Amino acid sequence: MKILGISGSPIADSNTDRAVKAVLSASGIDHEFHKLSEYTVSPCNACLGCVKTNRCVIKDDGNFFVELVKEADALVIGGFTPYSTLDSRTKAFLERMYPLRHNHGFLKGKPGASVISSCVPENAEGLPPAGMLGANAVQFFMMEEGMNYLGNVGIKGNVPCLTCGNGNSCSMTGITMLYGPGATTASVGLRAFEKQPEAVTSAQEIGLGIKAALKKQS
Repeated sequence: MKILGISGSPIADSNTDRAVKAVLSASGIDHEFHKLSEYTVSPCNACLGCVKTNRCVIKDDGNFFVELVKEADALVIGGFTPYSTLDSRTKAFLERMYPLRHNHGFLKGKPGASVISSCVPENAEGLPPAGMLGANAVQFFMMEEGMNYLGNVGIKGNVPCLTCGNGNSCSMTGITMLYGPGATTASVGLRAFEKQPEAVTSAQEIGLGIKAALKKQS
């Protein structure tokens, strides 16, 4: 058995990367990890050229991932939430799995989970529920493909303003928008997945849940 882990984060060794890997490791099952920023995956063209062949007509790395997902026994998808929705790389990846749907439903029954990093505080008044929206995008993709969605690892992420160099002076800084008028780069600080006990526990539980689901299927 093999679990496939995907990260849409372009940041090297990001919170999203490490959380996806934590889920994979917790499963105790053979696994494979890929970072979408190292590949070219265009969005779906809605041409239906994949109906008969279960392969996309776009000549990029999309079909490489179609085959990986087809052969994998479980799938963990990690992304983040720029502009309060799922990032474009991860969304394009989801769209390009469409060829696996026709006639066979190659994803049907496979266990799956999401990992979403978001800098928007939960339940913040006047701000969108970005983390939930990102997780829902993956969850509903898996639901529509007939997968067994096991849950989400929610990570408190880092707004880019913390490291751009102008976070405390820019009139458009996201730091005060997200954390209040008195917030600064120093008072907010960078957040690491490993220092978030709830996220770490969730990653471990989901990894074990994937293992249990696969064992039940075998």
